[in-house]
Amino acid sequence: MRQVQELYNNKKREAKEAIKLIEDGDSICVPLGVGEPPTILTALSEQRRDYHNVKVRQPYPIHKYGYFDPNTVENIQHVSWFLSSTSRQGAKEGWIDVIPSSFFGIPKLINDGYVACDVAITMVSPMDKYGYFSVSLSPDYTMAAIAKAREVIVEVNPHVPFANGDNKVHISQISALVESQDPIMTIPLPTIGPVHKAIAEYVADFIKDGSTLQIGLGAIPDSVLMLIEDKQDLGMHTELVTDALMHLYEKGALTNRKKNFMPGKMVATISLGSQKLYEFMDHNPMLEMHPVSFTNDPNIAGLNDNLIAVNGSLEIDFLGQCNSESIGPVPFSATGGQQDFSPCSLIV
Repeated sequence: MRQVQELYNNKKREAKEAIKLIEDGDSICVPLGVGEPPTILTALSEQRRDYHNVKVRQPYPIHKYGYFDPNTVENIQHVSWFLSSTSRQGAKEGWIDVIPSSFFGIPKLINDGYVACDVAITMVSPMDKYGYFSVSLSPDYTMAAIAKAREVIVEVNPHVPFANGDNKVHISQISALVESQDPIMTIPLPTIGPVHKAIAEYVADFIKDGSTLQIGLGAIPDSVLMLIEDKQDLGMHTELVTDALMHLYEKGALTNRKKNFMPGKMVATISLGSQKLYEFMDHNPMLEMHPVSFTNDPNIAGLNDNLIAVNGSLEIDFLGQCNSESIGPVPFSATGGQQDFSPCSLIV
């Protein structure tokens, strides 16, 4: 135990020192959403003019850091696998690169070297007594990035939950660590209007007792969950865990008892929600967070009978073909994980 604490102390740095491990020409992999490490990325932004030809690869960024700057793309450029409101305008103007990819496929692209990953930077939970941190908020492709990277820099935050599942990194794998105390960014439940509710009422009829759910992000999927709290023995094998799914569990509808694969377990790869959700995740024996190569593998998800995926879309034509990526010729998001569950999806 003393040895792992000594390793921890030896690797502790200020953010401005930790980022000195980054070299010109490096490709940096950063988790999506609330898993991004704000202290480290802020320091990188402040020092961005010291670098040349560095790429930050990340889908769905939350904060607009200083390197989101058309005037410094020769120093640090953001490369997106999935656009958000933070990156959408830069992609439209052409100074942010967009590389659409199936969410499920990103770890393989990293493992096989098709996507460079010289440095992995992520937020983690505090270290346990055995020297392990939990990459609980976004293990998705982050675990593949950690395994591939030359340097691994982590931001240790006491507000990050320690979750069960394949999302652990050991102190011996880490090049440098930075401590922060800032609250994790929270994502409130979307505002649900009468149109959302009307659509959700139709969709909810397709969900029967004992179904296993994959739920996407947005007002309509969350509306559906609010309308099925009287169902029994629902299960969860999903990409995203949210407050709405936690609400189903608290109402007694989400038991996971009828799942064929991993019965009794809620399975996910990313989390977006409230501080209450992050507290719910901490050491919860019912919840496991795994890489997206596991959660979104159709062969694994399909082991559950009655798997129903509810995801939002932008457009649908009279033939039932859905568009969830662009508005006209302009990219709006990207491929993401929706197609991984498309054989069993309800697109709304």
